[in-house]
Amino acid sequence: MSTLTPTPAGTAPGTPTRRPTLGSRTGILALTLLHARIILLETFRIPAALIGSLVFPGLSLLFFVVPQRAIADNPEFATQAVIALSVFALMSNSLFSFGLNIAANREQPWDPYLRTLPVPGVSRVLGQICSTGLMGLASILPVIAIGALFTAAEASVLGVLAGIVALGISALPFMFIGISIGYSMSSKAAIAVVQIVMFGLAFAGGLFLPPYLFADWLDTLSKFLPSRQAREFVIWAVQGGELEPWVWIGILAWTAATFALALLLFRRDEGRRYR
Repeated sequence: MSTLTPTPAGTAPGTPTRRPTLGSRTGILALTLLHARIILLETFRIPAALIGSLVFPGLSLLFFVVPQRAIADNPEFATQAVIALSVFALMSNSLFSFGLNIAANREQPWDPYLRTLPVPGVSRVLGQICSTGLMGLASILPVIAIGALFTAAEASVLGVLAGIVALGISALPFMFIGISIGYSMSSKAAIAVVQIVMFGLAFAGGLFLPPYLFADWLDTLSKFLPSRQAREFVIWAVQGGELEPWVWIGILAWTAATFALALLLFRRDEGRRYR
């Protein structure tokens, strides 16, 4: 007795069909897009979770910058205020998305099950980065819109594009800090730590108040923080001028240090729970 196996349309009988494997580039890309889509769907199912990342930076610009016409009517100061709150929007989105989501997922039985599947771990990481990046871009849109409508902020098209690239580069330390928080503590503790880190970096990094209002000691201290370095880096990308060495050296140092810490905590978590 013979069995007939149907062949796909357009394929000659006896011709083997090629399917993308999980470890191939096509498979990793497909799984990355799948993870990113699922994370975005889970986020949009709870609209209240979007308020902090999408609304708060825009409201901060509307309530604290727009009424101060000495700043809002000055193109240079207004542009720097929009840039500072854009950095804050991306920073808060990175810290909350990575820190809280990872900490919450570690407490669910679904996360250990996903690790047992024959799926490359890089696809999950890239999916989280893609979804967080999209949410970060969405979070700066209200800031840019309010700045364009109610202030004298101005920038060329090339300046805006360069600023977006600079935002993506300077957001790496915040992503790795969020990953470190997520893999080092429970979800309840992560909420408090993320808020302390976020507002501490925002105030001390010159994202809410311009650094020229700082005391000398605070201005010196803020230059060692990734938030101040990100602010100056994006301002340089948008408005031009001279880029101080402490800005790009600090971004590289924070990126390397936080990446090493995130990798160490990830491996420690994997060793404690899966060996």
